[in-house]
Amino acid sequence: MPNFNIVLIEPEIPNNTGNVGRLCVGSLSSLHIVGQMGFEISDKRVKRAGLDYWPDLDLHIHNSLEDWLEKVSDKKRMFLFSSSAKKSYFDVKLQKGDWLVFGKESVGLDRDFLKSFENNAVKIPFPGKVRSFNLSNAVAMSLGEGLRQLA
Repeated sequence: MPNFNIVLIEPEIPNNTGNVGRLCVGSLSSLHIVGQMGFEISDKRVKRAGLDYWPDLDLHIHNSLEDWLEKVSDKKRMFLFSSSAKKSYFDVKLQKGDWLVFGKESVGLDRDFLKSFENNAVKIPFPGKVRSFNLSNAVAMSLGEGLRQLA
């Protein structure tokens, strides 16, 4: 079982996905890409960002949100990262195998999807004057906290 399942829904920027892939390899986590990507998975920028770790990545591609949701046996262990969430991810006790879910770079997670699982929505708190963090940085922060909790 992977430490965590990182889920990118419709990622748009290849470099972010490559960086997340590298983070997954380093943290013994799986990467799940859901829906339409804004690039080809063979894009050089994806592989360059993931460096030579890409062949070691436990990668799963899901055609749609519905296809991916069928694979999640315990929906209570899904944590949807959104800057509009009320609960901090620091308030969650993460467990091995949890699903950490991130939306596309330009708009985040779909509002209807967030509403369907609003008890699972968490945010990365930040005091500064920004709307959100870069996708790969947000994944790195969530994985770092998750690994700290598992230690």
